[in-house]
Amino acid sequence: MTRKNSQLFILVFLGMLTAFGPFVTDMYLPTLPAMTGFFHTTSSQVQLGLTASMIGLAVGQLLFGPLSDKMGRRPPLIAAMIMFLVATIGCIYSTSIASFIGWRLIQGIAGAGGIVISRSVAADKYSGRELAKMLAIIGAINGIAPIAAPIAGGSMADSLGWQGIFWTLFILGIVLLAGSFNFCESLPAGQRKNSGWRDLYKSFTSVIGNRQYMYYILQFGFAQGVLFANIASAPFIMQQHYGFSPLMFSICFGVNAIAIVLSATSSVKFAHPEQALYTGSRGMVVASAALCIALCADCSFWIYEILLICLLLMLGLTFTSSNTLAMDSERANAGMASALLGALGFAFGGIVSPLVGLGNIMVSTGIAFLIGSVCAYGCTHMALRRKFALAQRYKNTQA
Repeated sequence: MTRKNSQLFILVFLGMLTAFGPFVTDMYLPTLPAMTGFFHTTSSQVQLGLTASMIGLAVGQLLFGPLSDKMGRRPPLIAAMIMFLVATIGCIYSTSIASFIGWRLIQGIAGAGGIVISRSVAADKYSGRELAKMLAIIGAINGIAPIAAPIAGGSMADSLGWQGIFWTLFILGIVLLAGSFNFCESLPAGQRKNSGWRDLYKSFTSVIGNRQYMYYILQFGFAQGVLFANIASAPFIMQQHYGFSPLMFSICFGVNAIAIVLSATSSVKFAHPEQALYTGSRGMVVASAALCIALCADCSFWIYEILLICLLLMLGLTFTSSNTLAMDSERANAGMASALLGALGFAFGGIVSPLVGLGNIMVSTGIAFLIGSVCAYGCTHMALRRKFALAQRYKNTQA
């Protein structure tokens, strides 16, 4: 009799794997000033550790996604967790900023394995509304983890220091490695891609040739850009512009995270994911336009916070629906599809994050919100127009 994991184990395990990437990138952010003194370097040099991890998270998904289609989900996942543990030890015992940045790159690549394989496992085990429900939970975690990670790191910074935060990540890696060994393979041998790397490249070209899929992941990428614009700008807007203390800033951050979670989980209540995606994308444009005007006009905090919550509520709706529709449209190449989806999200986040610091942060953040939302809506419009056109064409041929 084939052993199976319980649904509770799958839910908790996939949730932890999903949160892995944001915790790798963001958890140590509150300790960046202390690290400049430790390594006797500049803040910009220390911030390269963040950039390196995001590059690793993007590149790693392109590696582990196809690998999991070829070898199954379990072996690459175990390899990724072992690589993560080694890289984390390397970060802890780094004596120069150059070695730290190098280990952070490897740490990001390893962390990407957990993220991309978690989505592939969900696609292996579920379909339709069940897949939407599972991805709704993953989307909720994806929304809250980048916000919760700095708060968790900040609470440990004074007592444990930056090395203590990385030891915490090491312990998390051990837990996930144990879970990986207990995980039952979700991709049967008969369904794997028994092909060489040249064929995997063909799989890549096949996936990116799927216009429907590409519109969905581009929508997700622009939505991620909006999320990371908020993450990068909120500490400066709330603390420097509005004069909030770190504690009050953390509370507001937590409220914003709840907004994303509520909307991501409620998206499954729509009859079809297309409805949730359209509603969320259209709402993002309206909320971001109002927020852009308010920020440029130097609005009060409460106007900023209320409009930001409205934007994040709409954003959460699109996370779940875009992921569901993207993975459903490329089930035959789930690993590659998941890899591109995740890589694009981190790539857009990495591009947008430093841009909000250019010039007046209130104005640049408002513009970033608006441009990202308009582009996300454009991708949604193209995806749904194409889908409904194909459905109508099929209906006419059957008539």
